[in-house]
Amino acid sequence: MKISKNKTILYALLCVGIILTSCGGGKPKDKNAALDELKKQREVIDSQIANLEKELNLTAESGMKVIDVAVTEVKPGQFDHYIEIQGKLDGEENVGIYPQSPGIVTQIYAQEGDVVKKGQVLAQLDNKIIVAQVDALKTQLELAENLYQKQKNLWDQKIGSEVQFLQAKTSMEALERNIQTLNEQLEMAKIKSPINGTVQEVNIKVGQMAAAGAIPLFRVTNFSTVKVLADVSETYGPKVHSGDQVIVYFPDYQTEFPSKIRFASRYINPTNRTFQIEMRLGPSKIDYRANMMAVVKINDYSNKSAFSLPFNVVREGADGKYVYVVKEVDGKTIAQRQIVTIGQTYNGLAEITSGLKTGDKVVTLGMNALVENQPVLVK
Repeated sequence: MKISKNKTILYALLCVGIILTSCGGGKPKDKNAALDELKKQREVIDSQIANLEKELNLTAESGMKVIDVAVTEVKPGQFDHYIEIQGKLDGEENVGIYPQSPGIVTQIYAQEGDVVKKGQVLAQLDNKIIVAQVDALKTQLELAENLYQKQKNLWDQKIGSEVQFLQAKTSMEALERNIQTLNEQLEMAKIKSPINGTVQEVNIKVGQMAAAGAIPLFRVTNFSTVKVLADVSETYGPKVHSGDQVIVYFPDYQTEFPSKIRFASRYINPTNRTFQIEMRLGPSKIDYRANMMAVVKINDYSNKSAFSLPFNVVREGADGKYVYVVKEVDGKTIAQRQIVTIGQTYNGLAEITSGLKTGDKVVTLGMNALVENQPVLVK
């Protein structure tokens, strides 16, 4: 040992000094006095060695350095494991609005950010031709109604033929149906909001041709209630069901909300082998936006009385995974390896299924410098 060699060297130097002194020119000292002096010197040397050992944090018995460590006392508690899946947020009502018939835009009545009601007109398409047709048919209808009324009066008096009466009636009704059809076309020339909400997009200008295509003319959303959609791998099919509790986390806001799976699809997409789940969220202080990224945490495992430790305190050796446990042995505080079995791991924590008991003190800081039976000082 290093300290034992230091003692030997000090004693050797002391003996050499005594011999040189005894061989000097002076009178030889009394042996008892010399012995007392040597004992005093030895006490001084032992004291100096003890002080050095304390400063160097060494133990004379083992020659091992005393390591400062921090510990945590093992107690049973709640351990939860979650499946984390990326999803996206959408409004309960998020509608792209397309024209029902093609036409030139003549008026736009709504802009981004406007709050609109169901049925409110957002834009008007050119309808001059239809209006002219309606006006012409109304003139014809007025004449047809007069003819019908005269034929009806005559027929009520049993004058004239039934054929003339029926022809007048049929002609009038046909004009009425034509006018009704044209009025419906006039309504189709009005682009209306199908929901209450806020205008998010306006993708058309006055004078442009409006037609059904890939891009909607308007987008109106209602975020009074929102939903989060996520695609789940079919691997988790046995673990994910409607009604399961989840946590919805928004990384951009570093905020999470509890929710539950409202709907779990029974259809697996053959392209990516996933099925869709849906969660609902109520109003909040978060400024919801369509397609905002959300992380859905699905609780697939829970243990109410689990031992859990930070995963980084668990080491692995030839005989398996282990942790260092602080124990009192023969009045000394030492660290000993304890073989453990790991269950689930999540968010930096490991579930310990065997190897520990309540009250065990597991080293959580300073374990990198430890070896078996290492003297430690708990701080």
